[in-house]
Amino acid sequence: MRKYDVIYQDLKDKIEAEIYVTGSLLPSERTLQEMYQASRDTVRKALQLLKDDGFIQSQKGKGSTVINRQEYVFPVSGVVSYAELAKEFHLQTRTVILANHFATLPAKSFKDVDPHVTTKQMRFLKRVRYLKGEPDIIDIDYLDPKVVPPIPESAAKDSLYAYLEGQVGLTIAYATKEITVETATEEDRRYLKLPQAAVVVVVRSCSSLVDTTKFQYTESRHRADRFKFHDFARRMRP
Repeated sequence: MRKYDVIYQDLKDKIEAEIYVTGSLLPSERTLQEMYQASRDTVRKALQLLKDDGFIQSQKGKGSTVINRQEYVFPVSGVVSYAELAKEFHLQTRTVILANHFATLPAKSFKDVDPHVTTKQMRFLKRVRYLKGEPDIIDIDYLDPKVVPPIPESAAKDSLYAYLEGQVGLTIAYATKEITVETATEEDRRYLKLPQAAVVVVVRSCSSLVDTTKFQYTESRHRADRFKFHDFARRMRP
């Protein structure tokens, strides 16, 4: 790792561990140079990364202040699996597999995330995600069988991405997503324990490999009363 990446990671870890709490100042640039035995330019690169990722706000003459960067409660923004997020935030989760077979991709549902999508046979995986003993999400995945081999039950219950990247050898790169609010279906109400007039938050996505191959279409149906979307936005200066 480059020196400024090492400094960035160490400061990030300390912010997340609340060694440096929200509202506090990081050590001065000079102090950081001494702490990490690094040049001024290296320290500044590390601080810029922290700023770009929303961990600090820098003010001339004042220093770098730790700001409240809230993480995503669910994997809505970013390419991360539910299992990976649950592990990172130490959440008690359970997955129930409802289906694992072939099915026709409903192309019309994914036109907004992939205008070129076509109807075709895909590997079909449907799961209910439980958080703290209560059903939270129905995850529906359509996976290209030319790219993705049969999915073992152990992978479907754990981390699909860990299986695809670790065992299959795929390199997952990016995803296009949309978020809508829709009336709960009968299936939503049954599996998520929702009342008759409930709505759900639906996140649809198209995920691609590093070579731009589109290999996965996902529809995640969230309980609206438990859904939270936190983001960090920085105004770009001309």
